[in-house]
Amino acid sequence: MTSQALSGKVALVTGASRGIGAATAKALAAAGAHVILTARTSGGLEEVEEHIHAQGGSATIAPLDLVDGESIGRLAQAISGRWQALDILVLNAATLGSLASVPAIDAKEFARLLTLNIAAPQALIAAFDPLLRASEDARVVAITSSVGATPRAYWGAYGASKAALETLVGAYGEEVKNISAIRTHIVDPGATRTAMRARAFPGEDANSLKDPDTVGQAITQLVSADTPTGHRSRID
Repeated sequence: MTSQALSGKVALVTGASRGIGAATAKALAAAGAHVILTARTSGGLEEVEEHIHAQGGSATIAPLDLVDGESIGRLAQAISGRWQALDILVLNAATLGSLASVPAIDAKEFARLLTLNIAAPQALIAAFDPLLRASEDARVVAITSSVGATPRAYWGAYGASKAALETLVGAYGEEVKNISAIRTHIVDPGATRTAMRARAFPGEDANSLKDPDTVGQAITQLVSADTPTGHRSRID
């Protein structure tokens, strides 16, 4: 176990069954936080939970599909029944979708991508706003991508969702900064060895990319420090 900088804190990480989400959950737990793990499938979540417990940490799994808005409300109700506040919310879950030119974007796939990548984070913020406000030092961390700020050919759908996520979370931070202890942070993990990266860049040497654990540690350091609201960081 590392320094218990987050001892007594409660964290919720979406997309926590693998990749950056799993690594972040493990790092937060190692720093002392109780981590609530969410993703669609329970198998990966159980593996992450077992790892955390084996390392002496504390975690709870909550399998749910973020596309189902009602499930988010039920999760918030369940968490509020057990804890008085939520200290860390990591908005990590996202889908890449198909890389296609803007005219060729499939409407149904685009709607699902926007639901998961932007509507679900809004629903999570709305559902957990009371618990975040109840925290003495709450952090909302949104995982973004460079294509959200710098358009790239064939990445229009995914990039648009990340640009929207940054604006949404930034606006929330501005709304609550003078009336609560909530701070928002935008994190661009950069090129990382994940399943999503492998789908986007087939043939790329995975060994040339950083491990998700590097990102998880950086996010944990970010929320453990006195980082100002609105802070944006890229992990190289």
